Amino acid sequence: MTEGSRLYRLFWRLPLIVWQGAFFVVPVLFLAAMTFWLVKNYRMEPDFVLTNWEKVLGRGVFWDAYWLTLFRATLAGILASLIAFPAAYTLAFRSSESARRFALFCLIVPFFTSFLVRAYAWQVILAEGGPINAVLGGLGLGPFAMLNSGFGAMVGYLTLVLPLVVIFQTWSLSAIDRNLIEAAWNLGASPRRTLFRVILPAARTGIFVGAIFAFILTFGDFVNPFYLGGSKPPTLSILIIDTTKSGQQWPRAAVVSMMMILTLFATTAAALRAAYRGRG
Repeated sequence: MTEGSRLYRLFWRLPLIVWQGAFFVVPVLFLAAMTFWLVKNYRMEPDFVLTNWEKVLGRGVFWDAYWLTLFRATLAGILASLIAFPAAYTLAFRSSESARRFALFCLIVPFFTSFLVRAYAWQVILAEGGPINAVLGGLGLGPFAMLNSGFGAMVGYLTLVLPLVVIFQTWSLSAIDRNLIEAAWNLGASPRRTLFRVILPAARTGIFVGAIFAFILTFGDFVNPFYLGGSKPPTLSILIIDTTKSGQQWPRAAVVSMMMILTLFATTAAALRAAYRGRG
């Protein structure tokens, strides 16, 4: 590679490098440094002590919130992937090209509106006097407490991530070589065996990436656990708010944030490694 070619590539990479450095690397480094600061008289003072890490990681409330957040984000990723697959399979293999484009457009439309508005709408729908309990009451059932619960938070999570997961899976399934499927049928494979031995392995990357995005979005979400989940027990995002309100403890909130970032890095790296395993 010539020197001119290297400079040409660097020139086109430079905007991305500057953007990532200014708006990701620098803020994360500042956040990491803040975890070692102290708060005295409601004011942060630069220091280098482990007090904040010891206080946060030594509290049971942090670990309760951590495992709850991790469980809900994992469950949301799994449920979104399972629910999205039949729709994505239908769009990829049973729909025409024009129908698929229209369906994907409809999946993108919800992102045109504020997610907070959709969360408020679910508050009305899931309330004890809402339409769902009204229908169930007509059947002699309920009312059920769906709002301010883990169920309400999960409904909000799926509302947030399900369209995105369907899109990822549809693109991945649509890219599968149809000759592989026909070859499996010609060799006598049943539809079930074709699905598990040909289609799912070929679409593995898209399925994993969709689940990863669902996990990332729900792991750090604040709106759903607060407005639909009732904020009790708190997730990590709610714990950050509570920590900053308690004596302006921004350094301890930074510790919680760093634990979230490290968890997302670890889980995303592991998931991507599994998604691209065996591929060039």
